[in-house]
Amino acid sequence: MTELPRFPRHLYGKPRADRLMASLTGIAAAYRWVSGVSGRYRPPVTEFDRDLVLRIEAARTEAEGVVSLRLVPLDQAPLPVWRPGAHLDLRLPSGRVRQYSLCGDPEDRTYYRIAVRRIPTGEGGSLEVHEKLRAGSVVTVRGPRNAFPFVASPRYLFVAGGIGITPILPMVRRAAATGSGVDWRLVYTGRDRASMPFLAELEALDTDRVWIRPDDEFGIPASGSELLEGMPEGASVYCCGPVPMITGIRLDLASSTGQAVYLERFSTPPIVNGKPFQLELRRTGVTLDVPADRSALDVVREALPDVAYSCRQGFCGTCAVRTPAGESVRICVAREPGGTLVLNL
Repeated sequence: MTELPRFPRHLYGKPRADRLMASLTGIAAAYRWVSGVSGRYRPPVTEFDRDLVLRIEAARTEAEGVVSLRLVPLDQAPLPVWRPGAHLDLRLPSGRVRQYSLCGDPEDRTYYRIAVRRIPTGEGGSLEVHEKLRAGSVVTVRGPRNAFPFVASPRYLFVAGGIGITPILPMVRRAAATGSGVDWRLVYTGRDRASMPFLAELEALDTDRVWIRPDDEFGIPASGSELLEGMPEGASVYCCGPVPMITGIRLDLASSTGQAVYLERFSTPPIVNGKPFQLELRRTGVTLDVPADRSALDVVREALPDVAYSCRQGFCGTCAVRTPAGESVRICVAREPGGTLVLNL
């Protein structure tokens, strides 16, 4: 760090008293005194309730194994503002909490839309959405929150794999709405067209900028370099999908003209050369052992099943937890080899 030069305390001699500044100082002191006195009579601050009770206006099949839910307020009041990349925490009838990307129109505050792929081998959240929730059902959500922010750029490449289209779709719409001011492309992959939701909505956009690439029509999943073909020079890359697709993009991006990459994945990175450690849940009052081959998130969820996480919904960041020191750690990857990680849980 460059050290700044040290100047004399009074570079041009001892300054004269500034009457204006003295007056302002007196006024500020009086204001602090009045504020302190009047504060004693202020009413208590009411905590803001971030929970929203919404009704499922429509449940629609968007592709094989994918259903979308259109959520509307009970009182028809405008819903909170959200931006592309945002998600909701959805509380299911069983008490489970799952996170799903908003994939509707951010400009229309009369409804929210989410889409959920059925995962038979999952932990029950998606099955509950498909089997228990119907048009007319009332649900509680929290949010919107944004762990995948959409940053302004003159050029974009969007890459989505399967249900990973949900956070990408509003971004594409936003880029398309800007007209000629933004250069953008979208590559959308999936097992086959029948499994890929929102195809009709995407094909209604500028078809010269949208490439639908089902694996069965090409005989093989796309490589990272193939997905990056046709990217506008210097583009920001937004990518959401399965780990192999994201890995390919990350490996081949260095040899492309991309300037920045923003990723959301369906699973946490694998644990490599892990070492065991302990996890102290300060509020719960328990200490847990985390084996070398498991994550803190896996172990926490056994003790606290409702802890928020979103790795399998295609985006990252909702498992962040504060430590007593005020730091924020993501418990899907955080480790303290040979020591103890203390969390405010």
